[in-house]
Amino acid sequence: MAAKKKKGQLTFRFTDDERIPKLAGVLLLFFALYLFIAFTSYLFTWHIDQDRVLRFSWELLLDSRFEMANWLGRLGAILSNFFFYYLFGLPSFLLVYLLALMGSALIRRIPLYRFTSRIRYTVILVFFLSVIFEFLFGTFGFPWGGALGDTVNLWLYRFVGTAGQVVLFGAITFGLVVWRFNPNFDQLSFGQAMQEIYYYFEALIQGKLFRRAKPGDLREAQAKLRPGPRAQKRINTNTGEAEGEEFEEEDIPLPDVEMPPVPALKGGQLAFDLAKAANRPPVANSPGDLELEMGFTEPQERQPIVENAPDLNLQPLDLAQEENPDHSEPYDPTLELSSYEHPVLALLNDYSDQKVEIDREELEANKDQIIETLLHYKIEITKIRATIGPTVTLYEIIPAPGVRISRIKNLEDDIALSLSALGIRIIAPIPGKGTIGIEVPNKKKQIVSMKEVLMHEKFKKAKMDLPIALGKTISNEVFVADLAKMPHLLVAGATGQGKSVGINSILISLLYKKHPSQVKLVLIDPKKVELFPYAKLENHFLAFLPNQDEPIITDTTKVIHTLNSLCIEMDNRYDLLKKASARNIREYNDKFVQRRLNPQKGHKFLPFIVLVIDEFADLIMTAGKEVELPIGRLAQLARAVGIHLVIATQRPSVNIITGVIKANFPARIGYKVTSKVDSRTILDAGGAEQLIGRGDMLLSVGGEMIRLQGAFIDTPEVEQAIDFIAKQQGYPEPYFLPEYYGDDEPPGQSDLKYTDLDEMFEDSARLIVQSQHGSTSMIQRRLKLGYNRAGRIMDQLQAMGIVGPSEGSKAREVLFFDEGELERFLADLRARR
Repeated sequence: MAAKKKKGQLTFRFTDDERIPKLAGVLLLFFALYLFIAFTSYLFTWHIDQDRVLRFSWELLLDSRFEMANWLGRLGAILSNFFFYYLFGLPSFLLVYLLALMGSALIRRIPLYRFTSRIRYTVILVFFLSVIFEFLFGTFGFPWGGALGDTVNLWLYRFVGTAGQVVLFGAITFGLVVWRFNPNFDQLSFGQAMQEIYYYFEALIQGKLFRRAKPGDLREAQAKLRPGPRAQKRINTNTGEAEGEEFEEEDIPLPDVEMPPVPALKGGQLAFDLAKAANRPPVANSPGDLELEMGFTEPQERQPIVENAPDLNLQPLDLAQEENPDHSEPYDPTLELSSYEHPVLALLNDYSDQKVEIDREELEANKDQIIETLLHYKIEITKIRATIGPTVTLYEIIPAPGVRISRIKNLEDDIALSLSALGIRIIAPIPGKGTIGIEVPNKKKQIVSMKEVLMHEKFKKAKMDLPIALGKTISNEVFVADLAKMPHLLVAGATGQGKSVGINSILISLLYKKHPSQVKLVLIDPKKVELFPYAKLENHFLAFLPNQDEPIITDTTKVIHTLNSLCIEMDNRYDLLKKASARNIREYNDKFVQRRLNPQKGHKFLPFIVLVIDEFADLIMTAGKEVELPIGRLAQLARAVGIHLVIATQRPSVNIITGVIKANFPARIGYKVTSKVDSRTILDAGGAEQLIGRGDMLLSVGGEMIRLQGAFIDTPEVEQAIDFIAKQQGYPEPYFLPEYYGDDEPPGQSDLKYTDLDEMFEDSARLIVQSQHGSTSMIQRRLKLGYNRAGRIMDQLQAMGIVGPSEGSKAREVLFFDEGELERFLADLRARR
């Protein structure tokens, strides 16, 4: 059994190694180059080697005495003859193209499904050209279409005859052109058709047909549609025919005029919409009225400019515009960092060699001891079974009828004494089951590695907004949760019980699963040592204030500013959701991805923001209400706009984890604590005091209590994963949060001008001087302003010397005592604008 398990683990490691597809890509490119050389040589040496190769035997392949004219020797001659003579003939070169295409895609980490259409067309073309070539050139001896073309042509000849073959091949060719290019046949005349065919083949020769349109292609096509510079003729408006009169270019110049947009096919290919040519005005009188018949369109000129266009018709601008010029495909937020690679699992340590085998004797001894202890107190049970976890084994018992559950619950300490075990926990009853659970720690504990959890199918196939892999359950199953549905997480426990490792496992889960465009991290670390390795991800995953020196926030003042800035970000996002008629961030982003929102009106793709605070107790002790109030706002309102909180503390007391915080953090993780009071503070239930430490945790979510063994990840592993990301190309600048200035540092005191002041500045100044009370809340209440705007006005009043600096909870000192003096100051201020 163990050998089977180890074998499965090796298979997982093999398939998850990202070097494997790259090596497969190199192998495919090698085969493509090898076949290309062999096929090319076959074109010149087929008549020399054919006699020997057609009498193929293993002696020919293995005997070195046989020499071949093919440039790649015997194997090259055999392979090229097989593809040319027995399969497809000359179209076999298209197989080389397919191998090269797939090989380059694997090396560049591009999914093969993006080339499904191209591969399908190429395969169809191989079969069709094989039949066509054999029909046209089959009598010349060379295997133009191979055995496939010869067989199909022979059957068609006997079935429909030669004339039928000609008609059939012509219809198939025409059908393929229609299917591939979808030309517009409306009002198609013979002259226009000839002109279309001329420009089509010209584009094909110049290599423009199958490439994306570039700037200048449209102007070049327009110039070609105009008559020559020294042979331009007048066009009769009635007949549409050219008259014999010629004129020089310098007599009547043809300026570059804005041409009407021409619908184009996806990818910037030729537009086949033909203009009406019968009613053209004279070139000499109105050269700007020439209509474009055919050309290559530019992305900027494809959409007509419409006044007051609704949001649904305006598409967001992105880097995919060249690949998707007509905006027919959904918006891809990951395209700006399209070369980004997720960290590989090989960076993490595997502790599978340290796994402990199941001790059957220990299980049987514990079962007997539990039964014996219960019988001492005249408690009979009808059934007992064990579920083995990495660190704890759950013994489920079914008591005999008439036995009260409370009697078993009260025997917790007695069972622990009889088993000589630390941390016995009784669940009476187990939710959803008619059993009573007794959790007993294993004597030999297993390490749950982060690598083992991340490589599990539950995590790899998780369709969650913010998947976090916490560890394994008591039944040895990997546990993956969605932070976006929690929606906030409170982590508490005594010192050294695994909180920091748990925070790292949450962050690493997001780094391994999400693209930098999908999630941003705001990291607050008052201890200054736990989260500092993540500073290297400044241009990838981190978000912070624009005037901040370090991406990891450690200063208490900066913490207050960051929390208030997140409140501003939350308000801004709610405004965007209101304009978009969306209830949450998922609906909003879905509309934006489907290009139903106009970025010119402020709409943008909104990444999730995860705020992580490593030591919350220190902030509460130093800042108090200034920290608690914005966190309370975020906890209550921010979930709908994609802002989620993870708060950790080692002091689970009621003055740290207040009622406001507990009410808005329904998901909580409790590590081992010292008393039942602390357990109730964290989880609203006992049990955390009976944990065994070292990552053993209780997760309370949705009214359910789950015991988990946290995944272990060491600091060197975290640093290796971070370095892997940091070495890749990031965004030009970090994700900046909205600017926020506290009362102690108003913006631009020395450079503040009258034009920079708020419209309500003078009214606020008069109100402050009249009441002689410098309070932001009074401005907010009396003038009916928002808190943020009232705070900015108070900063401006301080900058202009009308009020003094902040004195904590006290009102500011008013520096003007007379309203007349204030009016003279304001008049002088207006005069100096």
